[in-house]
Amino acid sequence: MSDIATESLPPSLAKTLRQFRTLGREDKMQALLAWSKKLEPLPARLAVLDRSAFTVSECQTRVDLFPEHNADGTLHFFADVNARQSPTIAAVLAITFSAINDQPPAVALALPPDFVRLLMQDIGLGARESGLAAMVDRIKRHARGIATSSTPRPNT
Repeated sequence: MSDIATESLPPSLAKTLRQFRTLGREDKMQALLAWSKKLEPLPARLAVLDRSAFTVSECQTRVDLFPEHNADGTLHFFADVNARQSPTIAAVLAITFSAINDQPPAVALALPPDFVRLLMQDIGLGARESGLAAMVDRIKRHARGIATSSTPRPNT
């Protein structure tokens, strides 16, 4: 990934992608495992909700994404996924959330379309990429909805 491509990314995400680019497969797997342990736990207030609207159906593993729109206009995402059974998914979510949580929707919308591929490059987990990309797409859809609804509209 070129430095030009990383300029538009949140700094933490650009740094992580640069680090991953320098790692071999085994080191990337270890880094993903470490990141999977950083996924923020799901708050009890969200754990009791009906999950049907939050489940990412494109993912092979059960993943529920819970977006919150903060009063200051920023977004915060939580996920419910079994990190012990699916550390790769938990890691990608932890990496993504570290870059976009408590940021304006524009930060989530700036995630590049090939973000998952860049992160997972050379790992050999291609079957996971479509589900992971679907999670990022869902995050971006929510951010786009918030950005659109908070855009001032002319009085009619």
